[in-house]
Amino acid sequence: MKLSVIIVNYNVKHYIYQCLDSVYRAIKGLDAEVFVVDNHSHDGSLEYLQAKFTDVHYIESNHNLGFARANNVAIKQSTGDYVLLLNPDTFVGEETLKNVVAFMDEHPDAGSAGVMMLMADGNKALESRRGNPTPMTAFYKMVGLCKRYPKSRRFGKYYMGYLPWDEPAEIDVVSGAFCMLRREALDKIGLLDEDFFMYGEDIDLSYRLHEGGFQNWYIPEVILHYKGESTQKSSFRYVHVFYDAMLIFFRKHYANSSIFISIPIKLAVFASAAFSLIKLQLHKIRKSLGFISRKRRVEPTYVFVGPQKTITQCRLLSKKKGLNAEFHIGAGKRNPMGHLEFIDQLPEDKPLCIVYDVDSYQYGDILDIIRQQPQKNITLGTYSPDTKTIITSEEILK
Repeated sequence: MKLSVIIVNYNVKHYIYQCLDSVYRAIKGLDAEVFVVDNHSHDGSLEYLQAKFTDVHYIESNHNLGFARANNVAIKQSTGDYVLLLNPDTFVGEETLKNVVAFMDEHPDAGSAGVMMLMADGNKALESRRGNPTPMTAFYKMVGLCKRYPKSRRFGKYYMGYLPWDEPAEIDVVSGAFCMLRREALDKIGLLDEDFFMYGEDIDLSYRLHEGGFQNWYIPEVILHYKGESTQKSSFRYVHVFYDAMLIFFRKHYANSSIFISIPIKLAVFASAAFSLIKLQLHKIRKSLGFISRKRRVEPTYVFVGPQKTITQCRLLSKKKGLNAEFHIGAGKRNPMGHLEFIDQLPEDKPLCIVYDVDSYQYGDILDIIRQQPQKNITLGTYSPDTKTIITSEEILK
């Protein structure tokens, strides 16, 4: 077996459905297997997926194992020379997995590889390339120097902003949202550290790979990452889990640092966590007292692009949901530039969601289109004639 794809799911059945649809297109011609570990979802995920993807190896947990442990369960059952850890709120291009596997074959010292992750607005996610969060690198990030000098090799090391986006480059940390791993490397350094429930396990794994004599690489292949559809980043639990992961990492790898470095870093982590918690609490209090006005959400205009049959279906769905919508007939070969062919006709001062028919456009083509001309008011959506569902970064419509 060449490749084992592992996806951990928790209550995001529509996103993982799309993810699996893209994965099965991408593994055509590859000797591959796919695992889904369900972390005790209560949205009917397994029943929903099993009806469509009958070749998937499903692992059903009786409780939420966390990201690291859930992946480890599947890794132990998998047999591929390479293991891909993939977030459920992503989709990949048709050639992405083949190209990353080919890169790993050509670079035997590569222990892991990540890719260019796009956000829903077409902009590149900074998390696609990261440096090790050494005490000083983490300090520069926390005090804002990384943001102020993103291309500095010293202050901008956290996101390695000095590296080119369009060339392969050796990096320190590969994101767990898309992390292809060499089986031989895992056999040598061990699996994900289960002390990390969620967040930080990718940093720890990348660090151990480097310490074990392997390289971590960024490859300019493209995926979409809706970024956090499986987590609530505005919750107290998120703050606790995220900053706890930071402390676990520093205790594990920098416990012997000078107290002049370790103590300020620990204080900065605690201060950042406390500040985040206070902000959340104050926001709740102000909202309950009416000091925060409940602004009416500005509904986007949905711009549908697809063949006549899809447009007919989307007209009915738009009417059912009361959407502001416009419709453009086109398909991949007939309209290869997608919305870019009529972008001058679209308003620049209103939120737009460009929705592509995934049967008429390949996932890879959609990614190429959206990253060519990112605009602040435009986000990406998809429509599946199979499920008759619209998927966006904000909501699911069906």
